[in-house]
Amino acid sequence: MEASDFLIPLSLAIAAAALVTPVVARFARQLQIVDCPSDRGVNSRSGMPLAGGLAVAAGFFGALVAAVNGVADIISSEALRGLVLGTSLMILAGLCDDRWGLNARVKFLVQIVAAVVAISHGFKVTHFTEPLSGTTFLFPDWLVWVVSVLWIVGITNALNLVDGLDGLAAGVGAIIGATLTVIAWQTGQTLGVCIGVALVGSLLGFLPYNFWPARIFLGDTGSLFIGYVLALLALDGYRQLSLMTFVVPLLALAVPILDTFVSIVRRIRKRTPIFTADRMHMHHRLLASERSHRAAVLQFYLVTAAFCLIALSFTRLEGTTAALFLVAVLVLTVRLLRNLDVFSTESSEKAPGDLPAGTKEEKS
Repeated sequence: MEASDFLIPLSLAIAAAALVTPVVARFARQLQIVDCPSDRGVNSRSGMPLAGGLAVAAGFFGALVAAVNGVADIISSEALRGLVLGTSLMILAGLCDDRWGLNARVKFLVQIVAAVVAISHGFKVTHFTEPLSGTTFLFPDWLVWVVSVLWIVGITNALNLVDGLDGLAAGVGAIIGATLTVIAWQTGQTLGVCIGVALVGSLLGFLPYNFWPARIFLGDTGSLFIGYVLALLALDGYRQLSLMTFVVPLLALAVPILDTFVSIVRRIRKRTPIFTADRMHMHHRLLASERSHRAAVLQFYLVTAAFCLIALSFTRLEGTTAALFLVAVLVLTVRLLRNLDVFSTESSEKAPGDLPAGTKEEKS
């Protein structure tokens, strides 16, 4: 498996997503799959097409077919089947939500079903490695299912929550996807590399249409799809990591995970339902402090990339060194969150006046 083997699938994903995106935008407008601005969102421009995830999915599946054809003899057809079935459920649920709006509990149920599909086809958390001694603990079957469902559903929702500014979820997804692809490459997970290359390429092809000022939004069609694929990609790369098995993918996905965790804690403290939308996510804080949409998104990219580089470094650390570095990362993370004021229960300021051209409605 050479790096050059994946250049054609990567190029195909970029080209396919770039070519299909304008078509999807026209399709969305014709079927009235458009964003409706509201007080809880940043976007103030009506009629912005949603369902951009269809373009990302088109590039992804086209590139995946090309990538898999070259290595069909060394990948699991069962895992591939589970990926296709699960992502299809996510796309269908996201498209229905973008067009008609789905109850949060219905979306949550679909995510659980999609997680069960993935787990039954081999995408699961089976063990944990203690960082100091390197001792591996195998999970009993019931815990495998519980942890795996929580992981897949949690990551899917984390990316869904990040999709609040133009280009944010697509760019963050590409950065995390590239990191997890490298990890899959290091651990010899061929299917993981194929999935990662297809996802990163399709996001890069879509991003020029989605970056500020956006001409199309991912919609739940895209954010649920991206989150689900990243969750499975992390599990595929995790399988062969001998040390820090949980920590490495957690660090790569740290920013959306932290944002989701802090949001849940904040809503519990305020005694509001956890599915209630607000304007207190990390990207809202950055938007209020940077006073520029573009600067806020780029700053979010930078923080995500920093955590991803840390994740890559942890694949080479072990024992006491790994534990000490992990403590240092945790301390710095808390400091970062305090600097962003994300522990506050007070809403961030309304977006500045240069923002109306852009962002997607805030998610819960």
